[in-house]
Amino acid sequence: MTFRSFIFLLVASLATTLSACKDDADLTVPAAGTLDIEVDNVVGTAPLALNTGTYFTPLGQQFTVSTFNYYISNVKLKKADGTEYAEPESYHLVKETDAASKAFTLNNVPAGDYTALSFVLGVDSVRNVSGAQMGALDPANGMFWTWNSGYIYTKMEGSSPQAGGNRQLIFHIGGFKKPNNTIRTVSPSLNGAVIQVRKDRNPTVHLAADVLRMFTGPNTINFTTLSNTMGGSSSVLVADNQAVGMFRVEHIHAN
Repeated sequence: MTFRSFIFLLVASLATTLSACKDDADLTVPAAGTLDIEVDNVVGTAPLALNTGTYFTPLGQQFTVSTFNYYISNVKLKKADGTEYAEPESYHLVKETDAASKAFTLNNVPAGDYTALSFVLGVDSVRNVSGAQMGALDPANGMFWTWNSGYIYTKMEGSSPQAGGNRQLIFHIGGFKKPNNTIRTVSPSLNGAVIQVRKDRNPTVHLAADVLRMFTGPNTINFTTLSNTMGGSSSVLVADNQAVGMFRVEHIHAN
């Protein structure tokens, strides 16, 4: 090989390498964005009003609500091609008495068009047995059974004339062990909409959580026979109702 041929091959090789580097730079992953989730607690089509609102079940049974808290955890977004984004450390305690708790933000969400949203209503089994925790999972929030070593996934309390005795309604839905596992994954329909996450776009998903759907669905709850449950088989009946109808997507703001 002559010296001139060697120089030619060296220059050609360098040009190819630089071109490949430029192509790799063009494949930069789009910047991540954020997604806001806001929840309104309702009873049917009416806003939930603690202590003052009077509501009726499909059986015509009257009730009021004094407490309504629940966990939304393990939030996931899915694209049409099946790829998913799962929020890390995804535990949110929603309390009707705390307006700030009814809105939270998913940060560093990979840019893309998401066609499905899902989350767990409750707390996964691993965290149920992980001992003292902080933040939303702090037992000081009043959503943990010290006597049963596990989280209360939904706490609904109130009253009903049909409840008999002291007329109290106490629905503390929890438990992760078979056959009374009440952890449920919820996948409310986006109604054909797409959640478009971009660096310069901050969409908001507005959810409605319907107290009424705790008492109707696969299982009709009659307060004369079931007005107090703290885990166990009765809580499974309520959890099954919640899974199929408690949450719905009201609308999505593209922002």
